[in-house]
Amino acid sequence: MKPPHNLPAANRRLALKLGAGAVAMFGFGYALVPFYEVFCRVTGLNGKSASADSQALNGDVDTRWVTVEFNGDVMPGLPWRFTPRQSRMRVHPGAPTTAWFRATNVADRVLEGRAVPSISPPPAARHFKKIECFCFSRQRLQAGEARDMPVTFIVDRELPAEIGVLTLSYAVFPSEAAAGARGEQP
Repeated sequence: MKPPHNLPAANRRLALKLGAGAVAMFGFGYALVPFYEVFCRVTGLNGKSASADSQALNGDVDTRWVTVEFNGDVMPGLPWRFTPRQSRMRVHPGAPTTAWFRATNVADRVLEGRAVPSISPPPAARHFKKIECFCFSRQRLQAGEARDMPVTFIVDRELPAEIGVLTLSYAVFPSEAAAGARGEQP
């Protein structure tokens, strides 16, 4: 391989190409967020639960039992403890049920967090309807404060019979990070 006649010009072209590639990769990554949300909305594979509608609230209660397991995780940057008050519950589809989570701010300053829910297995997500939830808004805890926070939900009667166990998991982010994870402005 022959060395280029004008090495500085070749280096400059290479730097421009590498810079353009980096900008293109950043743009592609940035554009993936709305594409992913559209994909999840179309396929129902996003793990996000639906909000309860009036039809779900006024329906009959199914006689079968479904187990709902609970999990809570705190993301880096938020010095909180966040745990479910119960590890699992047996519920009848169609029956409103309330579960509790406890958040404790272990820092010496006021902190704000936001819980982002996820339901698994993914096909069950559209059948899990939240009526009232602490995850609908940011939670501000004073230094050392502990708070019990409810989530009231209904497992839809249309849940496929082969799904007998659902997991409701919350990831609690510092408020600014939660807004980014949900595609919102902080």
